[in-house]
Amino acid sequence: MTQTAPGAQSRLDLFIDRMVSQRACLDFAIADTAALPGPIFELGLGNGRTYHHLKTHVTGRPVYVFERAVASHPESTPDDAHLILGDVRETLPAALDRFGATASLVHADLGGHNREKNDAFARLISPLVEPLIASGGLMVSSDRMYFDRLRELPLPSGAVPGRCFVYRG
Repeated sequence: MTQTAPGAQSRLDLFIDRMVSQRACLDFAIADTAALPGPIFELGLGNGRTYHHLKTHVTGRPVYVFERAVASHPESTPDDAHLILGDVRETLPAALDRFGATASLVHADLGGHNREKNDAFARLISPLVEPLIASGGLMVSSDRMYFDRLRELPLPSGAVPGRCFVYRG
């Protein structure tokens, strides 16, 4: 039997921390932005768990998903009117033209296993996401983002430091 060093986390522990943190931050963000009228943007669909969570818990605001290719569970797949297909380097600037700075909530779970690659992607999309967020809107991300005007908020109860980040516009 292999012993794990004291304080070390298994990949399962890290995954659980990420999921618990993601739910705590999303629930906080949904409640905090409930009075804002703007759309919600989900960057990346994956199998659709967080999209389904948003659709289940948000009322009165449309949820748009940005994705390269759909591979989600059928119950967690947006209709064509709420699906924006393509590379985010093109679809996020086009969304700014279409929606302006109106997003009440943006969620991104970069979710890759390579932290350096995730960080590089966060640096790439931060300036594309920032102009979309309405005044008072929130960004929830699995990775640290790099914004000029958005400020990082303390994590809500239940979130694990370093596993999710929340920013206010």
